Amino acid sequence: MITARYGIGKRKWYNTNMPIKVLPTDVASKIAAGEVVERPASVVKELLDNSLDAGATNIAVEVQGGGVRLIRVVDNGVGIPPEEVDIAFERFATSKVETTDDLESISSLGFRGEALPSIAAVAEVTMVTRSKGELGGTFLNIKDSAVVEKAKRGCPLGTTVTVRNLFRSFPARLKFLKSTATENGHISQIVTQYSLAFPEVRFVLIVDGRTTFRSPGKDSLREALGVVYGAENAKSLLAVEAGDGNEDPLLPHITGFVSPPSFTRATRGYMSFFVNRRWVQNRMLPYALEEAYRGLLVTGRHPVAVINIALPPQDVDVNVHPAKSEVRFRHERDVFTAVQMAVRDTLVAQAPIPTLETLYQSQPAPAPSTGPLITSDAGAQATSAMSPVATPPPVAPAVGLLPILRVVGQVASTYIIAEGPDGMYLIDQHAAHERVLFERIRDQRQRRAVEVQGMLQPVPVELTVRQQELLEMHGEALAEYGFDIEHFGERTCLVRSVPAMLRGQNVAQSLTELLDFVGEGAKSDWREGIAVSLACHSAVLAGQVLSHDEMQDLIRQLERTSNPKHCPHGRPTMIHLSAAQLEKGFGRR
Repeated sequence: MITARYGIGKRKWYNTNMPIKVLPTDVASKIAAGEVVERPASVVKELLDNSLDAGATNIAVEVQGGGVRLIRVVDNGVGIPPEEVDIAFERFATSKVETTDDLESISSLGFRGEALPSIAAVAEVTMVTRSKGELGGTFLNIKDSAVVEKAKRGCPLGTTVTVRNLFRSFPARLKFLKSTATENGHISQIVTQYSLAFPEVRFVLIVDGRTTFRSPGKDSLREALGVVYGAENAKSLLAVEAGDGNEDPLLPHITGFVSPPSFTRATRGYMSFFVNRRWVQNRMLPYALEEAYRGLLVTGRHPVAVINIALPPQDVDVNVHPAKSEVRFRHERDVFTAVQMAVRDTLVAQAPIPTLETLYQSQPAPAPSTGPLITSDAGAQATSAMSPVATPPPVAPAVGLLPILRVVGQVASTYIIAEGPDGMYLIDQHAAHERVLFERIRDQRQRRAVEVQGMLQPVPVELTVRQQELLEMHGEALAEYGFDIEHFGERTCLVRSVPAMLRGQNVAQSLTELLDFVGEGAKSDWREGIAVSLACHSAVLAGQVLSHDEMQDLIRQLERTSNPKHCPHGRPTMIHLSAAQLEKGFGRR
């Protein structure tokens, strides 16, 4: 009897009289192979893992037809002894683990013993290998997972694996592959990422007879980055080195390179993460990286980064999936904090002040900011108490982050012109004041010493349903910034006090737009978003004339902030025209 079972939008039939039985070996092998070999790039990855585990220092990858027609990986590793060649193609045959205890501290790239048999289950495979001390090599030809030929052959030290006609006997997988160009792109991505994980290894990629990639193999990550991302881009990257090398070996150690805030990309595809030199996928790591850039990048832009995370093998689980690309951390919060702090410290200490060239080359026109509480024409009252002359509370000076600047004047009532030790600096007065006020607001909240302005008469504010919900959700946080609000009717509230920075502003408009901003922001940063919005609304405006003393005082306050080079929205507060650029522009050199 055949009965019908219904799924969502589909009709599925199952023969309920079919007996339970063990799958045939060939069917089981193909199912298992489907987990390991998803596409041609999966084959390349597994073979590269084996080559690197064998200690290879030179690896050549050749592909034809998007890797379907041919994949060949040649290495100069230690090779496989003749008596072990046959065993290498048996399921769960591996030289890297022996007991379950070994799974707790995996230090090799491969370990499951599934790669070679999985590849042999969906393709024709030949191998020729010679180990140290052998006069000749061993040749093996495998079809349909069975050895059809084994012989002695001359070959150099190392191993060559050739895979032909991938998925020919597995049409269900073959039809889901993309175009040849797309599959070549995935293969190229694998090879380039491995060149960043192992810069001391020389990788060569040959696609349809043409060499498309060649890494230097000089044990210099910056040189490898120069080949992958371009020499000029690699030069601009900032070196990340957490600690002095004497820190606790049980804690995560972070190294690598990150881009300055002026060098960004439109996607997250330029972030690479390696855990104990394994290229990994983990949702937490990109988030930790971008948290380090908070307030430094405009909306929609992402950094370029290569992050190496070294930690004890027992603190990372690499046995999550047969593809071995996903990992789990035993102490995820420690890894998150280590990445975030290492990158943030690097950016604060090393990120240069952008020049006109870097702005034009790397940064698009800023997207409309979601941060400002009120548009720029919403009140020119931001003077007196809100002016940069107001003395800020003491903060820890950011030593060396800005050169000593001498104010020369103001242009377009918007930009402060200053002279430094190497040329001219143009400071955006609104962006600079935003940074000063943002850190002042944040410091006051942390010290529970927010300056408050009481209302002579409570101000009634009518809210939308959504704004009412947001007020109930975030009322406590608003109180931390100086708002005293009480409910008055179904969707009306009374405002009895506001942060002192909003003195003289339209209270009703300020509150409703702040609630709208909080509703649009990410759940993880809405508290900081309140400070960003308040700072933006209270800062001096573009077009506002400042006296020489006000400009000089603003520069001094900016020097005392923890991140003087960027406003809270991520825009630069200043740009630099070096003496050499000025001389070149005027034809003096």
